[in-house]
Amino acid sequence: MSVPAETGVLTQSLRKIGLIRADEVPRYEALPGGVSSEIWRVDLRGGSVCVKRALPKLRVEKDWFAPIERNRYEVAWMKVVASILPGTVPRIVGHDVDQNLFAMEYLSAESHPLWKLELRDGRADSGFAFKVGEVLGRIHAATANNPDVAALFPTDFNFRSIRMEPYLESTARVHTDLAPALLDLVKMTMASKYVLVHGDVSPKNILVGPTGPVFLDAECAWYGDPAFDLAFCLNHLLLKCLWTPSASRGFLRCFETMREAYMNEVIWEPSEQLEARASALLPGLFLARADGKSPVEYLTEEDKSRVRRVGRFLLRERPERLETIRRTWAEELGIV
Repeated sequence: MSVPAETGVLTQSLRKIGLIRADEVPRYEALPGGVSSEIWRVDLRGGSVCVKRALPKLRVEKDWFAPIERNRYEVAWMKVVASILPGTVPRIVGHDVDQNLFAMEYLSAESHPLWKLELRDGRADSGFAFKVGEVLGRIHAATANNPDVAALFPTDFNFRSIRMEPYLESTARVHTDLAPALLDLVKMTMASKYVLVHGDVSPKNILVGPTGPVFLDAECAWYGDPAFDLAFCLNHLLLKCLWTPSASRGFLRCFETMREAYMNEVIWEPSEQLEARASALLPGLFLARADGKSPVEYLTEEDKSRVRRVGRFLLRERPERLETIRRTWAEELGIV
């Protein structure tokens, strides 16, 4: 990714929020990986920071637009979480609301490798997956049924634009026979208001820190259904079986341990009720990664056929337990 010509605007913004002096010329390095934002490492006299600015149109093949105001809610999510579990998010060091950008501490790949790359390379650490589930559950528990936190995130429109439409609603337009089931999932999810939701709990947004997971990229922050966060991440652990087949057993074990750790933290509603919503939602998200607006980049056409076969079957069956989904996918992969 090339460094954009408007770095002068970024420099002005960094001066405005007090990160650089008038005579300082920062060095910019564009970072890869983002489809929804521009992200840079910026080297300053006082050290390096990471700067992120929201894009109005996401970098995907299909047209996908999202409100750039989501940037301010990402900052708000990180600040709330930092107050609950310090060290599980990068420290925010500056925020320019007018430019829809913020700066946070820069965490190097050497000390904080990306979980997605660890999984790609077959390092299926079920202990780390347990920690991800535990931390996510604690964030949800600490924000459950809290009107003060809910008031900070009036983001129903954002969440629908960034999550429901490109994933479930878009997939419903492809699989028209399953449209009623997929659209029912949208209604169920949007009507469930319990906790502060991250909205993009994916291995690409989780760093493997020295003491546990560090969460990034909370652009989809929303006060709503915790089942979405759980299902969204477990979905990735299933899909990784197609990316690195040799580690499939390990990925399924990560699925089990993350689910277990998360459920141990559920105190705001009956755990069976939450698991039933997550189990209903996960097949829709699974199918969406083949046929929604954000298909997984590593799936081959043969892989997509398998995802469609299992996703469609599970959407019709509507399982109430996540173990049923794990077992069904294991059978598809020939793992007994």
